[in-house]
Amino acid sequence: MTWALLWLLYLSFVNVGQTFYGFGWESILLEAGFYTIFLGSSRVTPQMLSILLLRWLCFRVMFGAGLIKLRGDPCWRDMTCLDYHYETQPMPNPLSWYFFWGPVWTHRAGVWFNHFAELIAPFGYFLPQPFASAAAIVTIAFQSLIFASGNLSWLNILTIVLAIPALDDRVLRVVIPFASPSLLSPSAVHKGAVAALTVLVAWLSIKPILNMISPQQVMNTTYNPLHLVGTYGAFGGITRTRYEVVVEGTSDDVLSSSTRWREYEFRGKPTDTGRLPPQVAPYHLRLDWLIWFAAMSPYYEHPWFVHLIDKLLEGDAPTIGLLRSNPFPDAPPRYIRAQLYEYHFTTPLERRQTGQWWKREQAGEYFPAVSLQTPGFRRVLENLGWLPTSNQR
Repeated sequence: MTWALLWLLYLSFVNVGQTFYGFGWESILLEAGFYTIFLGSSRVTPQMLSILLLRWLCFRVMFGAGLIKLRGDPCWRDMTCLDYHYETQPMPNPLSWYFFWGPVWTHRAGVWFNHFAELIAPFGYFLPQPFASAAAIVTIAFQSLIFASGNLSWLNILTIVLAIPALDDRVLRVVIPFASPSLLSPSAVHKGAVAALTVLVAWLSIKPILNMISPQQVMNTTYNPLHLVGTYGAFGGITRTRYEVVVEGTSDDVLSSSTRWREYEFRGKPTDTGRLPPQVAPYHLRLDWLIWFAAMSPYYEHPWFVHLIDKLLEGDAPTIGLLRSNPFPDAPPRYIRAQLYEYHFTTPLERRQTGQWWKREQAGEYFPAVSLQTPGFRRVLENLGWLPTSNQR
């Protein structure tokens, strides 16, 4: 009952949250949570069908990611993706700089290990022991490396948890010494429920399987409102250059060439070039992730960004609470704008000489300077549905 309530609660969050809950790992968590309902209590022996359903989910997470890479960016085929990834990934962590400047052979080996862990090892989940345990250990090692090199929310931790059902008890005892408890056999009703779930999952798996074998494979897609048996994958494309949207405000009533702009800083994103990238995962900074996506295309393709500007101009406390700092603690700014910068990790020599982790160069304007009184700004918000229209006020 507890797992069922948790699943229903989070399902409501995801469906209401829309864009801010539109990440692939939301569906993975929901699917895993739904299967967990059928494992039974801690006093009942888990059924093998339930274990296989969790392994099937882990398989789709891993194998889907491997396929989308092979069909996507050519750097996954010429083994150069890791030359860029550590620097351009959504949210680097304290070790990303060191991974980026590691020897070239570590980048090539990392891509080979990626392909082995995602395209070959997952088939081992369904083999007898000790092969299933070996496949799970490869998955756990692979996800641990990704976790060490960047902030990918709870995706890595969750995938590690999903790999554990493929481990043999003898392997688990090496890490966590335990005595096998005396467990009750599942009831006939419990067995029937798990059997029915297995049939349902088999039927719902048709579309994900067809998607995986399709040359036009898509990633992170759900086929029903319950987020069950989706198709997953990540980093089919690798950006070569890191662009950051830097939001700035000023208290000046009149804009001029001498206007002093102050930057808003996000919790996990690089704005201050001297700040060591923080460790955020497994926590998920949704706004920071969406800002990373926003930098890849014009602001008008991201309507929530216009709403963000409006909330900052109003000095909205919950919105400001999502940021690392507020450069206008006494009163909201008069104007806000956003600039686009190109960011790169400093070289080891530059790091020793300047103490900076990043260097940046302005790449252009992202969002024009506006105030709450700027003609047309409120009209944009009305059209987006975030303000009542003039005839409703």
